[in-house]
Amino acid sequence: MSTMAVPAGSAAPKGELPQRVGLADGVRQSLTLAWRTVVQVRHNPWELSDFSIQPIMFVLLFTYVFGGAIAGSVGDYLTFMLPGMLAMNMLFVTLYVGQGLNTDLTKGVFDRLRSLPIARWAPLAGRIMADQVKQLWSIVLVLGVGVILGFRLENGFLGLLGTVLLLLVFALAFSWVAVLVGLTAKDAERVQIFGFTALFPVTFVSNVFVPVDTMPGWLQAWVNVNPVSIIADACRGLMLGGPVATPVIQTLLWAGAIAAVFAPLSVWTFKRRV
Repeated sequence: MSTMAVPAGSAAPKGELPQRVGLADGVRQSLTLAWRTVVQVRHNPWELSDFSIQPIMFVLLFTYVFGGAIAGSVGDYLTFMLPGMLAMNMLFVTLYVGQGLNTDLTKGVFDRLRSLPIARWAPLAGRIMADQVKQLWSIVLVLGVGVILGFRLENGFLGLLGTVLLLLVFALAFSWVAVLVGLTAKDAERVQIFGFTALFPVTFVSNVFVPVDTMPGWLQAWVNVNPVSIIADACRGLMLGGPVATPVIQTLLWAGAIAAVFAPLSVWTFKRRV
């Protein structure tokens, strides 16, 4: 008995998987995989400690060790430093996207996902979506510690909301950098090494901890264009008052540029890796 060809555009025969996954289904699958990552925290609460202890230590150490020497008082320094600390901590939390992705790859999780009828980009998108939940937790944590120590918002709830949204938008874009590192690194420990060798110099050579005008002139040129400094200025403007439009627009431009470069590279590397 002859086999009839299936007309183009018709449903796949029973028992066969569709060749393409629609956008709506891909988004739903990404949310499911994101939930899988978030639920892991419930089974292993110690995962929260990885990105909870460090920011608390940084806020306490810099406030009480350097506050008096840099700003003259602990309270004044906390007001200056905390918005920048939010920006710095946001970048370091994105590294956990790369670490988790690398762990899934090395343990064969993605080999199992490839056998499922899901969008090929869903695992990457799901991991990044889950990171936004962790980002929100770390933002709340740093702000909570700051409020306990005496930090106060000048622009109220709207300023706080704008700060959180801006940090999450930039984190979403910068997560693609962490994804690329996680895809190319041999193990999760190398992803962490990247954070110390690349992110620490970028974040410390900024205006997060000290005003720009206290630095040598040749260093100020870099600090003024450093995206970490720009994000810190945007957070200060939104939370405490001061220039807002320029640093916010520059932050969004940086986020768009980073996503435009690293998102395609990450997807291409992911396809080659799996």
